[in-house]
Amino acid sequence: MPAGYRLAELDDTTDRDALLDVDTWAFAEENTPEDRAVMPWPLEPGRSVGVWDERGAEPRLAAGHSSYAFTLPVPGGARLPTAGLTWVSVHPGHRRRGLARAMVTAHLHRSAARGEVVSALYAAEMGIYGRYGYGVATRHLQMTLGRAATLREVPGSADLVVELEQASHDRHADLVQRVHAAVDRPGWVTRDTEALRARALLDRPSQRRGTEPLRIAVVRDPAGEPRGYAVFRRHAAWSAADLPEGTVKIREAVALDPAAARALWGTLTDLDLMATVESGPLAPDDALHGLLLDTRAARPTLHDAMWLRLLDVPAALAGRRYQAPVDVVLEVRDALLPANAGRWHLRGGPDGAEVRRADGEAGLALDVADLAEAYLGGTSLGALALAGRVAELAPGALAPASAAFGWPVAPAISWGF
Repeated sequence: MPAGYRLAELDDTTDRDALLDVDTWAFAEENTPEDRAVMPWPLEPGRSVGVWDERGAEPRLAAGHSSYAFTLPVPGGARLPTAGLTWVSVHPGHRRRGLARAMVTAHLHRSAARGEVVSALYAAEMGIYGRYGYGVATRHLQMTLGRAATLREVPGSADLVVELEQASHDRHADLVQRVHAAVDRPGWVTRDTEALRARALLDRPSQRRGTEPLRIAVVRDPAGEPRGYAVFRRHAAWSAADLPEGTVKIREAVALDPAAARALWGTLTDLDLMATVESGPLAPDDALHGLLLDTRAARPTLHDAMWLRLLDVPAALAGRRYQAPVDVVLEVRDALLPANAGRWHLRGGPDGAEVRRADGEAGLALDVADLAEAYLGGTSLGALALAGRVAELAPGALAPASAAFGWPVAPAISWGF
């Protein structure tokens, strides 16, 4: 730490206002009294750390961060203990002094000491976290659909009912959690605390900007069981010729089967007075992509979503399954967590895997950040090799390892933290 600064764990109660102030400065976000009145405090006790500036008459918080105790679904269905890094904030008056590096390094060591196998985050800027060993593990797709976009028919969708209501925590929180938790995808972190569950349906007054309250569409089967939902808000607009040009802005859309997806999107693209539908974040292989007859018109764009950092390389590699047999020695570079560095012999397949220290020659060499990018199956080792980020040291080692690390469905997460 620079002279005059001190790194320390923050108290969840007495330091709350200071942490909120630093976060507001760092992200230049409005945090009105009306918002505070409805927003639950999401952070968990004992998981926030800050940097105090002690050079003045009274210490002032110059930077802070926190983390969530998540479990991360990995290929094969296991859920690994995960530190969800969040609220990484440095006051603009204290930038370029190494405070962020000190905090993130402390986070990595604290998380590893707690037995958390990986760390995950959403990055405000892409150029920051690769230097700490994080790689882009999931991506999300966004589309802008025109009203009455043509969708393929799906058997059974006509038998489903779509209910449209004002979103309510009391009425819909359990339903949303139940459907959301039923999704089987690598990376699909669920909201497992009351505060995070409340956030899924949080209707901040500052986000309305004069438009309607938050709405929800719920897809039910003939027995009344929920099979999907979308949380959204409509923004009304009119052209100079008094033609409706409203927009449906979707916060989150989840469907558990093709019929539910067809019923949900058929409703969302046919709301009166709306001209466009903004999909919100979707998995790259979300059903909507296959339902649309004209994907060009939807202007699909792909963005980085969750970044991943392996804190315990052997535990992470042994914790997932592989879609094909794999037997390879990986030479891993890790400048911040030296216990991860070196050669690891990975042997496994669809039924399990084992990882041990290796003395022999390596087949592939890569940085821990690149291993994290391939870990959930969203980016192939072969693609990373094309960019010079994976080196094939033993001829023939790359292709089978790349095939093994893949997975039938893309990793994804539906919400940001």
